[in-house]
Amino acid sequence: MTKYAVTGATGHFGRNALKELVKLVSPSDIVALARNVERAKEIVPEGVEVRATDYNKPEQLQESLQGVDKLLFVSSQPGGPVSRLTQHKNIVLAAKNAGVNYIAYTSFPHANIATAPLATDHKATEKLIIESGMKYSFLRNNWYLENETATLKGAANGQPFVYSATGKVGWALEDEYSEAAVKVLVTESPKDVYEFAGPSRSYADLAEAVGNVKVLSLSDEEYRKSLKEAGMDEQTIEIIVSIQDLISDNQLAEDTTDLSDVLGHDLIPIKQAVKLVINK
Repeated sequence: MTKYAVTGATGHFGRNALKELVKLVSPSDIVALARNVERAKEIVPEGVEVRATDYNKPEQLQESLQGVDKLLFVSSQPGGPVSRLTQHKNIVLAAKNAGVNYIAYTSFPHANIATAPLATDHKATEKLIIESGMKYSFLRNNWYLENETATLKGAANGQPFVYSATGKVGWALEDEYSEAAVKVLVTESPKDVYEFAGPSRSYADLAEAVGNVKVLSLSDEEYRKSLKEAGMDEQTIEIIVSIQDLISDNQLAEDTTDLSDVLGHDLIPIKQAVKLVINK
């Protein structure tokens, strides 16, 4: 029997992936990998084994991956005391040494050619996986609609819908990305690369999906000023504005049906998806 493992089992992506995976394979064939084992045991589906997995501990990683055939590797968050790329190196090396046959890795849109700083770690991780000799699929996820939660909820509560980006984005719900990841994981002959995204839309389209809201399309400088007036710190402001610039450069614009093709059904309509985010 094939043994499957999912990293980040206590995060939203990992939790939903496990929920979907038990619909497709026996829970006894699944390993949930988590740093907080006790927390994971409380939330993973019944029958799923939980193993301690800290991205910063290579020896523990290798031990936790023993007997695993196929790994869903959910990328870590940047900004920790150990760099994300170092963490990713630890996982790839541990997987190789543990005898993992296949990795499905959550990456960045067109990571091999993307110029955005956010893509750097993903591009390097893809290279590490290729060089490892393991079979792989790169799940190049576009933007989670949940990334816009603050803007969407604010607009729903009467605040202006504010943005500066002029490009388009392939927004889809995080649960749709994680469900697709699991379907790739169990596929016998998956593709090497999936460009996962919803239909490309602008912020104006997204505002329209919320309903009758006031929309403010600002320049970067005006947007930066508004964030500062709202009490946001400089580092956070620069991150937010850089993402707006990324969108304006159309680096998240996409023309692909990979996500709906793998899911086997249409994505949730945008107005319904927006309501789901607002009501969370």
